[in-house]
Amino acid sequence: MRVVIAGSSGMIGTSLVASLRGEGHEVLRLVRRRPAAPDERGWDPPAGRIDAGALDGVDAVVNLCGAGVADKRWNDARKQVLRDSRNVPTEVLAAAVVEHGVPTLVNASAIGFYGDTGDDVVDETRGSGSGFLADLCREWEAATAHADQADGVRVVKLRTGLVIAQAGGLFGRIKPLFAFFLGGRLGDGTQYMPWISLDDATSAIRFAVENDKVVGPINLTAPSPVTNAEFTRTVGHVLHRPTPWVVPGFVLKAALGEVAEEGILVGQRAVPKVLERNGFQFLHPALGAAVSAAVNG
Repeated sequence: MRVVIAGSSGMIGTSLVASLRGEGHEVLRLVRRRPAAPDERGWDPPAGRIDAGALDGVDAVVNLCGAGVADKRWNDARKQVLRDSRNVPTEVLAAAVVEHGVPTLVNASAIGFYGDTGDDVVDETRGSGSGFLADLCREWEAATAHADQADGVRVVKLRTGLVIAQAGGLFGRIKPLFAFFLGGRLGDGTQYMPWISLDDATSAIRFAVENDKVVGPINLTAPSPVTNAEFTRTVGHVLHRPTPWVVPGFVLKAALGEVAEEGILVGQRAVPKVLERNGFQFLHPALGAAVSAAVNG
C-alpha cells in the first residue's frame, strides 16, 4: 500500500512509519516546511494547501496531528491552539481524501472523548462525555465529516489512551520520578488509566490501515485498564522502587489547573472492543509486560 502520514515526527508517528515500511508499505510523510527528502511532501493546513500529486495513488491517509494536551497549563489561548492543531488539519485532509479518491482515512482522537466515566466499563458505543477534553475530541472527530459523508471512504477514529513507551509519552515523563524514589499515587488513586504500549498502538494503527472491516471509532487501549494506584504499584515493582508517596488532588489542581481536573484526577475504564472483535492480538495485554518492555527497550 501507499500510505501518507501527517504528524509523522511524533512518538507514535515515528514508530508507525518504521512499522509500515517493515511490512513492505510505501510511506510518504507530510511536512509543513520545504520537503527535504524523497519521502516528504509539503502541506500548509491553515492555508488548506497540499503539494500537487501528494495524494496520487494513495491507499490510506493517517492523520496524527495535534499539539500536546498536557504540555502547558490551559488558558483560552492554549485551548484554541489545541483545537486548531487538530480540527484544521483534519478538515483539510478529510476534504483531500474525498477529492483525490483515497479510500481510507485513519484519524487521531483520544480517550478523553468519554469524559470521566468512573468505574463504568466503556467501549466504543459509549457517547461523548462533558468537559473541555470531551468537547475537544468531539469536535476533532466531527472534523472528519467531509470524508464520513462521502461514498467509498472508510474513516477510522483512534481514541488513543496513555501510551507506554521507553521515551516520550506518559511513561517517559514519570519514569525519572520513580527512578529517584519520587513515584507515587495521584489523588485518591481510584481513577482509571486506559493505557497501551507503543508497540501495540503502532500495530493497531497498522491493523486499522490494512483491515477494511475496521471502521468508525476504535479504543486504542489495552484490554486491561488499571486504576492509578495499580499503575503506580506496577511501575514501582518493575523499576524496583517503593511508591509510598501521594500527591494530593488539591496540589495537582493548584499546579496544573484544568489539566489535572480533566486529565489526571479522572479517567476512563475503556476497553478495545472493536479491535478485539476484529481479531487484533495484543503483544502486551498486561501492564507489567508493557512497562518491562518500555524499561528494557
